[in-house]
Amino acid sequence: MSAAASRFEGSYLGDATRIGAATRMECKICWHVYDPAVGCEHWQVPPGTGFAALPDHWRCPVCDGARDQFMALDGEAVTAEAAAASVPLADAGPALPTETIARLEAAFREIHTAQMRGLPIVNDALAVKAVGFRRHGERWLGALVTPWFLNIVLLAGDGDEWSELVPGAKELIEFPSGRYEFVHANRKGVGAYKACSLFSPMFEFASMLQATETASAALVSLFDPSIREDGAQTAEIRRRREEELAPPPDPAPAQVEPVRPSRRALLGMGSAEAADA
Repeated sequence: MSAAASRFEGSYLGDATRIGAATRMECKICWHVYDPAVGCEHWQVPPGTGFAALPDHWRCPVCDGARDQFMALDGEAVTAEAAAASVPLADAGPALPTETIARLEAAFREIHTAQMRGLPIVNDALAVKAVGFRRHGERWLGALVTPWFLNIVLLAGDGDEWSELVPGAKELIEFPSGRYEFVHANRKGVGAYKACSLFSPMFEFASMLQATETASAALVSLFDPSIREDGAQTAEIRRRREEELAPPPDPAPAQVEPVRPSRRALLGMGSAEAADA
């Protein structure tokens, strides 16, 4: 169990080993409830997994909050003997590549300071932040928000040899919601990774919270088969979020049919190359 899993604010005097296997836990940031009987489809955690047995990289699937922000909603404490005898039902697997993620953020903060600051495509209300990285098979999937783009990012797993990736090369990667175009990148100090551009530029976002919420929602949408259609699906995730962010339309005369922007027009704000993957 990780150090993060060993402490919970206000929960059983901070002793995670005393959280019952069936105890439901509630995120104090967004009020999402983790129910051990259900598990967590977003993180591929099977039903029957107690909160204390969640893998190290688990975070709130709604707001990306840390596990120590969860409070006990119900359930009884367990004895130390019972806790010691319990066996986690989920394989924690490899640890989150926190150093690589930190280097990714640092690289784009440096780009922002040295190359992008003051350019007209930069939204000064935003900053650089990695969002929601979690295991995806043997690799790591997350999002990167910057003042000029929002990308889905795929990092290599331990068994991947990506050092020969050609920057700028493209590949379609399959998810439950469809196929997405990723561009290969190999950045000094970070290494090789793959990036899918969702937004660029970023002027529709008024705050960092709005941008990070969009990033988290996009990661969830990747695994939503209900939006699957033929072809690449980047546009569909983007369209759904833009509809949520758009202000209510002005009332129109009943006889006038409102004009909806085409999916092609919505994607016309930028490409993966323009986003400097």
